[in-house]
Amino acid sequence: MGAGNIAHNFCDAVDQLKNCQVVAVASKSMERAQRFAKENSILKAYDSYETMLREEQIDCVYIAVTPNDHFRLSMLCLDYKVPVLCEKAMFLNSRDAKKVFDRSEEEGVFVMEALWSRFLPAVIKARDWVLDGKIGRVRLLDVALGFRAPENPENRYYSRALGGGVSHDLTVYAYEIGKFFLDAQEQNRDVQAVFGDTGVDLTNHISMTVGEVMVSLTTSMAVDVDNRLVLYGDRGRIVIPHPHYGNDAFLYTNGEKPVLMFHDETENGFVYEIREVINCIRQGKIESPVVPHNLTLACSEVFDEIETAAQYG
Repeated sequence: MGAGNIAHNFCDAVDQLKNCQVVAVASKSMERAQRFAKENSILKAYDSYETMLREEQIDCVYIAVTPNDHFRLSMLCLDYKVPVLCEKAMFLNSRDAKKVFDRSEEEGVFVMEALWSRFLPAVIKARDWVLDGKIGRVRLLDVALGFRAPENPENRYYSRALGGGVSHDLTVYAYEIGKFFLDAQEQNRDVQAVFGDTGVDLTNHISMTVGEVMVSLTTSMAVDVDNRLVLYGDRGRIVIPHPHYGNDAFLYTNGEKPVLMFHDETENGFVYEIREVINCIRQGKIESPVVPHNLTLACSEVFDEIETAAQYG
């Protein structure tokens, strides 16, 4: 569902997998759907999402439209009992997230947010280093992500109607990747945000404690940022440049030579999350243990707090 740039990358990943095929594409525009189908060797094209669900025998739908329509299309798929893989940010608020996940449980149908970063080899290696005690007890997590988005009030970054804002574009990464390394409960969460003229957040900062770890998450679409995730422990630190899409991680252990993990076997990171979806559906699961429902719900609650800051800040 959706025929934009990210859907092209998804199709490229599917082409790298055995026993997996994109069989149909739907868009609000038949011309756009047909062009996308031709470019990606897809047999069927539709200008109606519901018609595609009704006429095709689909194992799963990948939702690649702008965030404002994620909730509606997720519920539409569940009406037809079709599993869902939906792009991040999957929801704009926790109310919508809870409705979809409750429905997923009622129907016994798989639903997952497409947070591909949790499947990247560099991120997984960094988590293994943490679990193996390579940097000792983790005390501080610092994540910063940002770039200067095109300043157009009608594009997906700046349009409130399309679900724009840095929270839905980058904070979702910072929060959900960061939580991948931390198992304890959150405490003392504080959210601050700066909003632009179109009503979307341009920069935000989240500070909280998770167990004994102090966490700082900063994201911006107003300025270029030195994108990285750093985990500090009492025996060293781990650095992941560009943690939302990168392929390397660095381990610095006190008194030892630095270690670099670099992975270049798979260029398209969608491959890993697609494999996860296939395996989960085959096993009859309704959620992924890597990107579970409660993670997406918790992140959507952060969006609620950012929205409150817009109204009362």
